[in-house]
Amino acid sequence: MGTGEIGVPTLRWLVRSGHDILGVFTQPDRPAGRGSVLTPPPIKVIAESFGLRVFQPGRLRRSAVVAEIEALGVDLIVVIAYGQILPKALLEAPRVACWNLHASILPKYRGAAPIQAAILAGERESGVTLMYMDEGLDTGDILLTETLDISEDETGGSLHDRLAELAPLALAKGIAALEQEGGAPRLPQDERLATHVGKLGREDGRIDWGRPADEIERMVRAYHPWPGTMTGVLRGEEGRASDIATRSKKLKILPPTSVEEIEPHGLSPGSVLRADKAGLLVATGDDRQALLITRVQPESKKAMEAAAYLAGRPFGEAGRLQ
Repeated sequence: MGTGEIGVPTLRWLVRSGHDILGVFTQPDRPAGRGSVLTPPPIKVIAESFGLRVFQPGRLRRSAVVAEIEALGVDLIVVIAYGQILPKALLEAPRVACWNLHASILPKYRGAAPIQAAILAGERESGVTLMYMDEGLDTGDILLTETLDISEDETGGSLHDRLAELAPLALAKGIAALEQEGGAPRLPQDERLATHVGKLGREDGRIDWGRPADEIERMVRAYHPWPGTMTGVLRGEEGRASDIATRSKKLKILPPTSVEEIEPHGLSPGSVLRADKAGLLVATGDDRQALLITRVQPESKKAMEAAAYLAGRPFGEAGRLQ
């Protein structure tokens, strides 16, 4: 049971492992892109390429869906980024267990955005936890965890892809343990260490320039490519509202950015301290640190170097980001 790209390597491994896959459950096709074209989930595309039977129920809580799963006679259900809460009746449907592959080192970062949360918090490692599912949100007993280091230039996208490749290893070890005498282990989660992260939306990516530069730098990396980080632009005398290119549009900030040590300047956070070939140096909430922006994407335009964006569009002393 899965929907997003992160589950694709796991499904591929299951197919090649020789286990009998009785069905693949994924979300219904959804409109996507500027043309709102009806688009199948990545898991469906891969499943159909292997000739697997695909199910796309709108709601799992319907009794007919549970009955359909029970009729398949499954031993094990494996869930990864499915996108729906599994009802108790479904959790009890398999003969052996219902497992979930979660992209964090549980009990830290339960919920919908664990990958971004780990980078945002400055964690040095992340991982994939294989757990037994219960009725709570990522609260079940842990079977095992596979970890990896988070690099200094890690983005949400790069960590997503690396964890996607790590998930099959965790599942392989779990199934191997299950097949041994005594079965797979179960380790209850320590609730004292639990944290929860909610689903991200576009507005979560708006930069608060009053935050320290290192926090904003991590945010730019964590939220790339989704939901992205953005800011508004004020330019000219007395800060009259205007985008450098077109009026009242947002500017997306792209990685890499870097933190620069500076002398105290007395300017408000978001003030542009320098705008040249190196990029935009912006004041933050820490008076001794600024953020150097080297790549941007104006609204409705392609990504570009900050130097190209600035060409012919000089900032005055009142220039600032907000």
